[in-house]
Amino acid sequence: MTTLLEVENLRAFYGPTQALFGVNFMLRAGEITSILGANGAGKTTTLRAICQTVRTSGSIRLDGKELSSSRTDSIIRSGLSHVPEGRGTFTDLSVEENLRLGAYVCRDRAEVENDIEKAYARFPILKQRRHQQAGTLSGGEQQMLAISRALMSRPRLLLLDEPSFGLAPMIVDEIFETLKQINAAGDLSILLVEQNATRVLALSHSAYLLETGRIVISGSSAEISADEGVRKSYLGY
Repeated sequence: MTTLLEVENLRAFYGPTQALFGVNFMLRAGEITSILGANGAGKTTTLRAICQTVRTSGSIRLDGKELSSSRTDSIIRSGLSHVPEGRGTFTDLSVEENLRLGAYVCRDRAEVENDIEKAYARFPILKQRRHQQAGTLSGGEQQMLAISRALMSRPRLLLLDEPSFGLAPMIVDEIFETLKQINAAGDLSILLVEQNATRVLALSHSAYLLETGRIVISGSSAEISADEGVRKSYLGY
């Protein structure tokens, strides 16, 4: 498979404080790659750095195109979409208004309507809630909406930050199964940040482990999951 995302010597800063220290990783087209690590390891910062919402140095290439120093809206138009931790829905707008906002880069009205129906087919509860304010949805419904809105821009790469956080296991199962189906259809590559190592290693093809802003372990998800030393030392199970 071809390489879709390449990150080389990535450093990130919050003011004078450095959070990432020369991070290197890659993601193949059509695959799900996970980034694991404890709180404060730099997982969320890595996604923010790719989207250029924090100060960075180093190289970030999407399908060979350099993204570092690009505007965030230009990065979205290049084929990348980001679901941040906390979901980030527009709480005062309805479900359908949120979906339409996600399609702001799309010009074809028929395609937008078709993509909205796809979102409702993936998560039927959203169709039932289509006129309801997003802020009144349950946590799981808001996460479904956030993912669906991100997909409205038809990205090649979806960045997901802690999609299981605060959700009931049954809802997490539904969301992860939907992501697996979308990926298996060949329409989407996914970079997934998670603390739930067991669940995410079962979903992803490859994984990287971050510790204090540095990659300390990388490999296939199957290899990492099978390594008892890695599990006990870094993943806590």
